[in-house]
Amino acid sequence: MPVEPDVAQLVASAARDRPDALAVVEAGGRRLTWSGLEDEVARIATGLGEAGVVAGQRVVIVLGNRIELVTCYLGVLRAQVVAVPVNPASTTGELARMLADCGARLVVADASTLPGVREAVALLVRARAGETTDLDDDLVARAVPTRVVTVGEEPGDGEVGLDVLRAAEPRPVPPLPDPEKLAVLLYTSGTSGRPRAAMLTHRALLANVEQVAEVEPPMMHGDDVVLGVLPLFHVYGLNAVLGGVLRHRCKLVLAERFEPQGTLDLIDDEACSVVPVAPAVFTQWADEPALRERLGPVRLVLSGSAPLAAEVVEDFTARTGIPLHQGYGLTEAAPVVTSTLCSQVHQAGSVGAALPGIEIRLVDGRGHAPEGEDPGEIEIRGANLFSGYWPDGAGGPDAEGWWRTGDVGFLDASGDLFLVDRVKELVIVSGFNVYPVEVEDVVREVAGVTDAAVIGVEDPGTGEAVVAYVSAPGADPVAVEAAVRARCEERLARFKQPTRVVVVDELPLTVTGKVQKGRLRGFERRRRLGLLE
Repeated sequence: MPVEPDVAQLVASAARDRPDALAVVEAGGRRLTWSGLEDEVARIATGLGEAGVVAGQRVVIVLGNRIELVTCYLGVLRAQVVAVPVNPASTTGELARMLADCGARLVVADASTLPGVREAVALLVRARAGETTDLDDDLVARAVPTRVVTVGEEPGDGEVGLDVLRAAEPRPVPPLPDPEKLAVLLYTSGTSGRPRAAMLTHRALLANVEQVAEVEPPMMHGDDVVLGVLPLFHVYGLNAVLGGVLRHRCKLVLAERFEPQGTLDLIDDEACSVVPVAPAVFTQWADEPALRERLGPVRLVLSGSAPLAAEVVEDFTARTGIPLHQGYGLTEAAPVVTSTLCSQVHQAGSVGAALPGIEIRLVDGRGHAPEGEDPGEIEIRGANLFSGYWPDGAGGPDAEGWWRTGDVGFLDASGDLFLVDRVKELVIVSGFNVYPVEVEDVVREVAGVTDAAVIGVEDPGTGEAVVAYVSAPGADPVAVEAAVRARCEERLARFKQPTRVVVVDELPLTVTGKVQKGRLRGFERRRRLGLLE
């Protein structure tokens, strides 16, 4: 299959070859053929132009897994505008920061996200008018007037309905002049607690789609029905799942959220053959006595977003007889880097070998290859890499194309990668990244709190959970905990909020004043073993 110049062109090609085949199906029953999807994408692309949105500007999409997310995303790319899909569970403050940071011209929302989006836009209006807000001055300086596009809801003053954009008669869009043009901004949070978006070009997105397509045996082929329960605002769902579906012209079955029994019913009802999921799913299915029968149509299960324990893989395969493969990926790599489908032999604990066209090497703290079999920081190189972080491209690949991931691992003689640790203190909750400093900054806003330290702990349901240690000398611990939880609920998405808040008089510090998070993790391990109250 020839490589298309941009992601949206994959739809046009599929519409020519398979016009009447189903492309996207919602769990609730709505569906689009490939020709229907192409018509929607073309109409939205034309409508964006008539609404005054020009190439290179940004459109934020705040939708769950529904057909309009797919059509809006692809319509934005067809118009050569930049798509910014964000978590629909984001708080008002988080939405305002992202809208300001990327200078969004439009923001698309439905009934579930519209209230928060409207509040965020109103907050930006007040901030740009000079009113004091929680937004930093440089963010406010980047903000532009943002128009709300409503999906399935009556637009308010100054807003426009998606149906108005869709009403435009499709007009041809000039070919993409350069695959290095920015296609998507994906927010990954940031080590400074500020929003930070990875800049993914059309080249990067398509490169990873093609790299995955070259894997043998194939993850997807044209006869597959692919479960779309992974959120499409996340790079795994957006490019590994949706991108793969577009490339192979399979059928995508969308579900708003994972439900242990409901998802099994959907797999059976729609005869899903490929099931990409996050590691937490296997805990939810662990006690299902008829799992083999419930997964009857499935030929392959794929796990990503976070490492999967070897015993989980072995248990699932033994119970179901279905191959379970996992890989290693990052938003900045669009996202897949390795897969156990690329391994020469199955090895417990491995996240697989590099995909075709991707190179991996390890470096020590001085940038040299580690000695012997010592682990090192993982560096990667390939056409799938991002172009740095918005807005200036900082933190991208070096002059030779190598990019430091911040993860630590080792490679065996066969080329399989084994993850050891993370250089960055990232916490992964149900496959979503939580940077401790972002949570710590919010906790420190609470009256009476002098310092905070956030760590990740093992959690059987979500892989990891957030725990906040809070220093509040002389304060009422119960009142401080309540205030911390209230502030986090106000400022942070649910998956970033601490599951436990531990109030102490002081945090353990090094001689240089740095919090000893290793000791805090030790406390948590002893607590889990019942050695601490």
